[in-house]
Amino acid sequence: MNDLRETAEMLKVVSHPARLEILQKLETDVLCVSDIEDILGVGQSNVSQHLSLLRRAGLVDCYMDGKLRCYFLKDPRALDIIGLIKKKYDGPLPSPACCPVRPGAKSSRSAD
Repeated sequence: MNDLRETAEMLKVVSHPARLEILQKLETDVLCVSDIEDILGVGQSNVSQHLSLLRRAGLVDCYMDGKLRCYFLKDPRALDIIGLIKKKYDGPLPSPACCPVRPGAKSSRSAD
């Protein structure tokens, strides 16, 4: 159960569009805070808050380059998350064979 709680906490951290975008950009590059400010179009304090959450979750880390903090991906699960959000699907899953849905009939999946 502890692994599920840990995973749920990590998913909460990445559930913000800005943090997903940060992870996506860090997939291919090391970025400093000012780079991320430009990418997101938000101020330094906002970027720092997002990076702090990602860092506490262990998804990213940073190193100092003079006065610059340069961020990079640390947890390999970040690559899985990025891959998942980029993945395109052909359509919904088929109905189970044990209880086929008749054409035109409503399924409980569509009731959500």
